[in-house]
Amino acid sequence: MSARILDGQALAGRLQQELAPQVAAFTAAQGRPPGLAIVLVGSHPASEVYVGHKLKAGRAIGFRVDLERLPETSSLADVLSLVERLNRSSVHDGILVQAPLPKGLGADAAAHVFDAVAIEKDVDGFAPASVGLMVQGRPAFVACTPAGVMELLARESIPIAGRRAVVIGRSDIVGKPVALLLLQRDATVTICHSKTPDLAGVCREADILVAAVGRPGLVTKDFVKPGATVIDVGINTVTDEALASRLYPEGHKRLVRFRERGSMLVGDVHPEVADVAGALTPVPGGIGPLTITMLMMNTLKAARARTGS
Repeated sequence: MSARILDGQALAGRLQQELAPQVAAFTAAQGRPPGLAIVLVGSHPASEVYVGHKLKAGRAIGFRVDLERLPETSSLADVLSLVERLNRSSVHDGILVQAPLPKGLGADAAAHVFDAVAIEKDVDGFAPASVGLMVQGRPAFVACTPAGVMELLARESIPIAGRRAVVIGRSDIVGKPVALLLLQRDATVTICHSKTPDLAGVCREADILVAAVGRPGLVTKDFVKPGATVIDVGINTVTDEALASRLYPEGHKRLVRFRERGSMLVGDVHPEVADVAGALTPVPGGIGPLTITMLMMNTLKAARARTGS
């Protein structure tokens, strides 16, 4: 068996093509484009890359996307003040605070900042009110990565109702919300984590397996029921050649490229899973591109709600 590849990059492109005329229509009707403000505190290298992708994608579709930078030395009060200013902004319909925040802001800084974002502008879906509404099945905004997972399953006609779903990972950003969304679509859902006994055995029961833990190659073919759909949410940078060699056999093009560059992006799912699964998302090119697209869809939704259009 060779898994069908679920191409998130291609789907993201189609969704953006669908969004562009809607954004143009909003802009013509309101005299301004939908607006997104991205708050970036400090200069975390990965965050710089992610923010760059969001700026490029949003502007290409026709959104106004503004980057609001604060230095690494900023206080929590500085960040909260900026968020409050953006809450009052008439041209910004959505606010995204790029995580992670600098450690100097304190262990609970992210919670304080997400709490401060007005729910009508919480296009990341992280604020407590947004999460509470999602739990009740009436979300204002769904967190972008879980929303991307669900959009991909729907567009690829993967059955959910009545199926057994297993989610590896219990983060507030991906694991918990994607489990709730699957449950709301009538799947029977199990959430696994580092304390789960016989992890591979539990995962082998899944018709839909979602891996979101940040451990390169954790999910091997022993975790996967033949024919299952495997969604790989992990994005891990590998710089260790021994690990790269355990993921890819000698002569594989990705291993060759790794040796040329010294690093590569991989998911939580071992490439050998493609021999067992019925469908599989790649890394890169799977859920990542959809996360950005769902952010734009949420921003347009917020803009319409704020203007009553």
